[in-house]
Amino acid sequence: MAKTLEARQTVKAAPKQRDEAVWDAFRRWGYFEANLDPLGFMLPLEHPELRLEGESAEEARRIYCGSIGAEFMHIPDPERRRWVSERLEAVAAEPDRERILERLVRADLFEQVMQTRYLGTKRFSLEGITGLIPLLDEIFTAAIELGAVEAVIAMSHRGRLNVMTHISGKSPRDIFAKFEDVDPRSVLGSGDVKYHVGATGVFRAPSGEGTLDVHLVSNPSHLEAVDPVAMGRTRAKQARHPEQAYERVLPVVMHGDGAFAGQGVLAETLNLSAVEGYTVGGTIQIVVNNLIGFTTRPAELQSTRFASDIAKRLPIPIFHVNAEDPDAFVRIGRLAVEYRHRFGTDVVVDLIGFRRHGHSEVDDPTITQPLLYRKIKDHPQLWQIYSERIGVDAKNLVEQVRAEYETAQRSAGKAETAPVLHELPPYWAPYKRGRYDRVYEVNTGATAEELQKVSAVLSTAPADFHVHPKVKKLLEQRAEMGARKRPVDYGYAEALAFGLLLRDGMPVRLSGQDSRRGTFNQRHSVLIDVENEAEYIALQHISEDQGRFETINSTLSEVGVLGFEYGYSRDFPEALVLWEAQFGDFANGAQVVIDQFISAAEDKWDLPSGVTLLLPHGYEGQGPEHSSARIERYLQLAAEHNIQICQPSNAAQYFHMLRRQAMRPWRKPLVVFTPKSMLRNPVACSSLAEFARPQFLPVVPDGEVEHGERVLICTGKIGHELREERRKRKDNSTAILFLDQLYPFPNEDLATELAKHSGEIVWVQEEPANMGALLFVAPRLRRLAGSARPVRSVKRSASASPATGSAKAHELEQKTLLTLAFTTAGKA
Repeated sequence: MAKTLEARQTVKAAPKQRDEAVWDAFRRWGYFEANLDPLGFMLPLEHPELRLEGESAEEARRIYCGSIGAEFMHIPDPERRRWVSERLEAVAAEPDRERILERLVRADLFEQVMQTRYLGTKRFSLEGITGLIPLLDEIFTAAIELGAVEAVIAMSHRGRLNVMTHISGKSPRDIFAKFEDVDPRSVLGSGDVKYHVGATGVFRAPSGEGTLDVHLVSNPSHLEAVDPVAMGRTRAKQARHPEQAYERVLPVVMHGDGAFAGQGVLAETLNLSAVEGYTVGGTIQIVVNNLIGFTTRPAELQSTRFASDIAKRLPIPIFHVNAEDPDAFVRIGRLAVEYRHRFGTDVVVDLIGFRRHGHSEVDDPTITQPLLYRKIKDHPQLWQIYSERIGVDAKNLVEQVRAEYETAQRSAGKAETAPVLHELPPYWAPYKRGRYDRVYEVNTGATAEELQKVSAVLSTAPADFHVHPKVKKLLEQRAEMGARKRPVDYGYAEALAFGLLLRDGMPVRLSGQDSRRGTFNQRHSVLIDVENEAEYIALQHISEDQGRFETINSTLSEVGVLGFEYGYSRDFPEALVLWEAQFGDFANGAQVVIDQFISAAEDKWDLPSGVTLLLPHGYEGQGPEHSSARIERYLQLAAEHNIQICQPSNAAQYFHMLRRQAMRPWRKPLVVFTPKSMLRNPVACSSLAEFARPQFLPVVPDGEVEHGERVLICTGKIGHELREERRKRKDNSTAILFLDQLYPFPNEDLATELAKHSGEIVWVQEEPANMGALLFVAPRLRRLAGSARPVRSVKRSASASPATGSAKAHELEQKTLLTLAFTTAGKA
């Protein structure tokens, strides 16, 4: 009986037998010979392992060397490889060709109407790769069918206006009104160009059943800088869907080919894709590939055949597809969403087309690529190619769509108010933005009883948990701090601030390189069992209904991780979201995110954030790379109350500042210059009584000299050194004030303190004269002092480098600073 059954199975399977070695060769290398470039400049490459003949080779070549080139054999998991191959080798489902044609007509005519009506105006046309619109249409349709309710889209400027209209659901009239520059006074010199701004809207499934809330992320011209921002926003939105979070929110990021290959932040973001604390369950990465960057051809843009090759660092599928085969790229769009849903990883879709106009519509591309643009000139629109291919006369559809757009354009010309393309989600309703107002202040103090209750949790570990001896000693010291037997240091002040916020239901998220323990061994937010490396996080055990606490050791990345945390803060304003640089100057590597998003997003795009940056700063003889967090750069960015800049002088000040950031309804990015040697220095510790004080003090008064005959003003570590020097000198006439908030500049608070003292005012800083806060603070001090009181400064000489590399030279410089601060000599 067994033999009979086996024989039947063999006979039945015989017609399906094929040479698997041949098929595997095409699965692995077929994409090299695929027909991917609509214009034929990127010719297929003959691969030696594909010099095969026979029925299997013919069939495999049809599937793997047609309009789709699939790279998936580098994926180590055989189930995933099999999943892809089975779907590519199966008979493709019939696409909705009428829908595809309608999308193509709308995408192309939208661009043509703008070209006609706004000749010579930049719009970064999608023409040549308008297949992106039906591709996104299919991706979002499939996502809705699989349970998605929101989508986060990120892209650079090319095609953004088209995507706003046909995917985000914005009306053509509103887009055209941007070209009319309606109501220019509404932006008062700010705002941004139309192809950088974001949009919110609704995508509706073709069937009419199901919608997707779409969030198109605003993006500057630092093309790929938006990638981690979109991931952070997605992660925050997913946190609002505790059940099936990954399925509910879909991220889709579009890239230019040159940017995908060339910009490092893309690599950093790809590396976050499967890292705990940053993963979003997979992103659909679309390379909107027009085989040119500005005026640069692919051979000058990348060292590989495909711009997407950097994605092969991940075990994810990459699908190259000819942008003039709509049936093929729509099929791949659905496959990509289904793969992401099934396996929870990124998928890359490399949509290869061309660029009909120059980099922008005011460029003449024939100067640099005459042969390419000679061919493009006579190349038909994609809707024309497709309508002929499927045998449909699109004349009536074209006339109808053109009339719609022309009517919308005329209406836009009559508009009197600027259109609003985005709305903040409802969870932003309780929060304020704009300029600071004292009414936003809240009581950040905590009673000794509250602190002791939280401290009891933070200073202990489970009975069966094997704590490292050094950490055990630390916990004992922290228990003494909570019991008022020892002053509280910075590390524990932070833990107490977090603990109280969590107790009250506020989420806290902290990430950075080595942030769980702390670069300076000061935090220990995660305890490690020395016997089995199990983890215990006390801040997750404050109370039963506490807020969510996340503490994450980040990848070795600055721009990628800070972009992610900024994005997270954009969609979780209830949370205290913090990014910590290992050393303050490491933030240099994230300057694009700081300049283009954190400091300017509210002004440009009306998009607030409460992200907090912790930047260790202090001159302690550690050389030029580990001294300065570049205070001057942040002060240069400060205007219109766009950011907060603080350097808390003691542990209690740090406690109040963190609580203020979370508890106030005013949401602004906060830049904090945190200490290094002062983390444990007794002079910077605080008594528990200081935690009961109701508020953070922008200016910390001098508790030892009430009526000084001269005043020293400073921030950070140098202030404690000045006070120690004053004690050595037995000086009772010099007052020392800490300016703990540099921006918004506390004019009233500082004026009040200065009025208590007389004589000259001296600004003292550790940094060289061309760095630090001097150039920002000095004119403000002079305005407060008036003509009657002289103002001078003490600082290191101007320098190209932030600090000396010699510990002895540093010590000599520091002694000189202290001496000059207490003498009448010195230059203003």
